[in-house]
Amino acid sequence: MADPPAADPFPEARRDTDAGAVFVLESKGEWWHAGYHLTTAIVGPTILTLPYAFRGLGWALGFLCLTVMGAVTFYSYFLLSKVLDHCEKSGRRHIRFRELAADVLGSGWMFYFVIFIQTAINTGIGIGAILLAGECLQIMYSNLAPDGSLRLYEFIAMVTVVMIVLSQLPTFHSLRHINLASLFLSLGYTFLVVGACIRAGLSKNAPPRDYSLESSESARVFSAFTSISIIAAIFGNGILPEIQATLAPPATGKMFKGLIMCYSVICVTFYSAAVSGYWAFGNESNSNILKSLMPDNGPALAPTWVLGLGIVFVLLQLFAIGLVYSQVAYEIMEQKSADVKQGIFSMRNLIPRIILRTLYMIFCGFVAAMLPFFGDINGVVGAIGFIPLDFVLPMVLYNMTYKPPRSSLKYWVNVSIIVVFSGAGIMGSFSSIRKLVFDANKFKLFSSDVVD
Repeated sequence: MADPPAADPFPEARRDTDAGAVFVLESKGEWWHAGYHLTTAIVGPTILTLPYAFRGLGWALGFLCLTVMGAVTFYSYFLLSKVLDHCEKSGRRHIRFRELAADVLGSGWMFYFVIFIQTAINTGIGIGAILLAGECLQIMYSNLAPDGSLRLYEFIAMVTVVMIVLSQLPTFHSLRHINLASLFLSLGYTFLVVGACIRAGLSKNAPPRDYSLESSESARVFSAFTSISIIAAIFGNGILPEIQATLAPPATGKMFKGLIMCYSVICVTFYSAAVSGYWAFGNESNSNILKSLMPDNGPALAPTWVLGLGIVFVLLQLFAIGLVYSQVAYEIMEQKSADVKQGIFSMRNLIPRIILRTLYMIFCGFVAAMLPFFGDINGVVGAIGFIPLDFVLPMVLYNMTYKPPRSSLKYWVNVSIIVVFSGAGIMGSFSSIRKLVFDANKFKLFSSDVVD
């Protein structure tokens, strides 16, 4: 067992004067609330990208990567929760990933490194959520009005307005009911999409299925690492300490129950979506499998009411996801702008909150409209953001905190995960950015089509 950490390296962040902690990260939740937050952070419409990820891996490697990523992230989140529990028992409850990393590793630069990575994740997911929500609206509109004049960026603007309104919910804990609804929405659209894919695959209009990989060996390697990065992004969350911060103290042991709830939903949704979508469409799977079910040429491959209801469920859940991944940004802004002595709804704090959160959402919406690269954004965010925070740092923090013997199996399992996923992150970053650069030649700014 590690010795208790030394003196607080962040005396300026005392909780009683820290508006980000007192307001945004208030600690009132139970373990099931953490389960709701975790499920919303991980089980989102990005699972509709899993068939697209499988097309870069094939059946065997796709199953293997999906299973390994699931096992490693569960293990990683459990270890990270154990580190947080240990610090709390030592009288030092960390409610921010950046403070935990800097404290345990004893390095001030780690504080800013984690801020940078979390900002990349939050902004990337915020952009992706708004982009996919706008695409959902566009899909519904194009079916109701095939000759309509509205373009993708106009739907993105509509979504952004809604997100601006919802972003004014002041605390992470205040999202608990929204995130419970999000859990049921994820199950709902998964079952609808799985049923639609099975029907499509068995219908007479089923597209020819081809599960072959790319002919060039180098292209197969790059595609495989891009797919691995996408799966990492789908499993990642990068905000577990902030989610655990919403638990009423003592938080010890509560996060494990929340993880069990979350991964029960993951087992049901991830495998069924990946298998049914890839089986039905093979290497023609779209980065949004709903678009594969509604091809540009030919009839829809599923009943209109099924697709419409699934799109509505996806659209509604995207608002919850956008809210969850905005909390770290809001916490940082509120820590600097709010006055904890004047109350959460005082005019002194309300006006800056409205202005800053509105500007943040406008920025995310603008980038989503300008760069519609949903599949590629997932890959880049996974490689640069989620792999370091969810696959590498938790192992490092656990080994530094608990100091398992170098001869122990746990120590070498952790070191192996660090080495393997550091390499995967480097290769994934290169291949994802490479694909992003190639795709940049295929579209115009504010295009009405999302590039795969």
